[in-house]
Amino acid sequence: MQTTELLRKVRRIEIRTSHLVSDVLAGQFRSAFKGRGMEFEEVRPYQYGDDVRSIDWNVSARTGFPHVKLFREERELTVMLVVDLSGSLGFGTNAQLKRELAAEIAATLAFSAIRSNDRVGLIGFTDRVELVVPPRKGPRHVLRIVRDLLAFRPAHRGTDIGAAVEQATRALSRRAVVFVVSDWRSPGVLADGREPWEDALRIARMRHDVIPVVVRDRRERELPPVGLAEFEDEETGELATVDLSSRAVRERFARLASADDALLEDTLRRLGSEAIRVETGGDFVEPLTSFFRRRGARRAR
Repeated sequence: MQTTELLRKVRRIEIRTSHLVSDVLAGQFRSAFKGRGMEFEEVRPYQYGDDVRSIDWNVSARTGFPHVKLFREERELTVMLVVDLSGSLGFGTNAQLKRELAAEIAATLAFSAIRSNDRVGLIGFTDRVELVVPPRKGPRHVLRIVRDLLAFRPAHRGTDIGAAVEQATRALSRRAVVFVVSDWRSPGVLADGREPWEDALRIARMRHDVIPVVVRDRRERELPPVGLAEFEDEETGELATVDLSSRAVRERFARLASADDALLEDTLRRLGSEAIRVETGGDFVEPLTSFFRRRGARRAR
């Protein structure tokens, strides 16, 4: 990618995502994710409506009037973006590639995080981790993440989600929010029918708040009747010619795609993970805002 084109893309994403964060997502990210804990702030006289469980009996006895302890949430979080850079993210048929959509979503999440004064880091992966940006604060740092996502050319094309999640788990010493942005296309299920990343995700969820972001293109679930077409597997380079004029071929493809999605949904549900699903060329704001609202509502209960 030429430097001028890269800068233009970075600038476009910066303008769009900054607008979204300011006008749409402001406050929702903050309310959706908890900080690391509660920090003592002050003791003040009891007021009507205060929780009696917060009364400081020592101060109350010393002053002769009831006082309560006030705490505030230690809000600062670490947000780690674990982003798929494998060959399959280079696919897209509806105005943008999956990789471009992944970069835009990552930028939106990153700008939302720094607006809440959180630290943001990046792990880019294929079938191995190829890019690491340690967590830091600030808009310049976020722009570096966006630039790296668009400009970085990985050495490999395969996918190993489990290895990337494992590295994120090892690298983060404190509880963090981990967004795994990928098409979640695995090279194959294990002999026992489980997804190859399942154990890594289960272990990561014991320590961190892990949110899968599933990036797809509509042609990954339905094919057009356009006659003979040659397909290339972006990760293996394997070529295949398929007659898409055949309804049986298109229906079989749709069934296989549906079964693949069902396995992913079942696995994530079993692990207690709620995914954010987005599609190239579509509006990714609504899925993000809906997710943040649901998380914020559960937290407020």
